[in-house]
Amino acid sequence: MAKKKQQHQGTPALLALEAAGITFNLIEYEHTNHLEGGYALDTAKVLGRDPATIFKTLMLLVDGKPACAVVPATGMLNLKRLAKAAGGKKAEMMEPSKAERLTGYVTGGISPIAQRSTSPTFIDESALNFDHITISGGKRTMSVDVAPRELATLVNARFAPIADDNRHF
Repeated sequence: MAKKKQQHQGTPALLALEAAGITFNLIEYEHTNHLEGGYALDTAKVLGRDPATIFKTLMLLVDGKPACAVVPATGMLNLKRLAKAAGGKKAEMMEPSKAERLTGYVTGGISPIAQRSTSPTFIDESALNFDHITISGGKRTMSVDVAPRELATLVNARFAPIADDNRHF
């Protein structure tokens, strides 16, 4: 996959990917008016992609300290497993306004890359099943395809089994 050289609004996430020399594919699109299931599932629908390859970024507090979780759109974050992976006892979702202040991104566009304040980051191990995953590029209508291991290296993340599969067959 070649790095896309396009005119784009240089979000901190895109600028960090470029500065690190990481190959990525920039995807710009519009969300539907019906965000049933959230932004990540809507992104999969709009792009016509397997939702298991679209990953959402969630901000949490583990024992009161910030943490970042990257899980597939098809999955539900398992708070107990995230707390364990982070070496803590209790994990809870962060209030959206606090997540926005901490990361510098808006809800629905939070990227695990180049957050205003860095937090321990955990990527669900299912990402390793794919050559590339799609994550937020730093705003709601922008995503990037990136290799999971390169993402993990860039954000100093660990892979862990932090998501429960939430697909309905």
